[in-house]
Amino acid sequence: MNAKPLTGRTIAIPETRELDLFAHMLETRGAITVRCPLVTILDAPDQESVIAWLRQLAAGHFDDVILLTGEGLRRLLGTAEQAGIEETVIAALGKARKITRGPKPARALRDIGLRHDLAAEQPTTAGVIVALAKLDLNGRKLGVQLYGSEPNLPLIDFIRHSGATAFPVAPYVYASQADDRKVIALIEQLAAGEIDVIAFTSAQQVTRLYGVAAANRLEDDLAKAWSHAIVAAVGPIVAETLQSRGVRIDIIPDNSFFMKPLVNAIVAGLGAVAVGDS
Repeated sequence: MNAKPLTGRTIAIPETRELDLFAHMLETRGAITVRCPLVTILDAPDQESVIAWLRQLAAGHFDDVILLTGEGLRRLLGTAEQAGIEETVIAALGKARKITRGPKPARALRDIGLRHDLAAEQPTTAGVIVALAKLDLNGRKLGVQLYGSEPNLPLIDFIRHSGATAFPVAPYVYASQADDRKVIALIEQLAAGEIDVIAFTSAQQVTRLYGVAAANRLEDDLAKAWSHAIVAAVGPIVAETLQSRGVRIDIIPDNSFFMKPLVNAIVAGLGAVAVGDS
């Protein structure tokens, strides 16, 4: 078996938070990486509203807590620690019924000694709604940790129509990371066929890439890029975002949506494609 199965491959990685780790996993398998972090994650600017939500949780105000992302739970706990209420928040979280959207919030719960009570079979908003539809929510109060600053109206509307009350909180926001010149250079490399694979790990990366392309009249170049580059997505949410823009998905992990399974999927996906054929 080839110890470095990605030798000769150039892979673009728009990841930010775990950029070095992702790059290392690819480079140790022989890949040349092009690093272009497209977004970064920041604490929500309105920390007072986040703390107010945490105090409601600590007071036992919520019957259920929906956790859409692991990042969100970690940010909430960080804010709770700064406010001096972390232990109370964790204790209250332990008493509430916890619904998770995917493996990352479940893992974040395990990190503090807790487990989810209900997990969506598909790690999407639609998957969460399907899981909630099995429950009697009438009269219940649900704390909802949002995905970035996205208001997630389908989920909030479903909760309201189920006779329950939703209390959303947005503990973090996404901001641009790479300057436009670097993103333009990435688009040009993709369009020129200089990159074999681009591996997306969040929907915001896709939004940022298309935003820069539109602002600089590079939509045609980006469309051309997809005829050259193999597109890898870490999971279904990223895949849906790409597909909504007409981008095909070539590589996606089967059922575990983390970086290591993504790297393994890239290795497996490229195994049938000879260098130079992509």
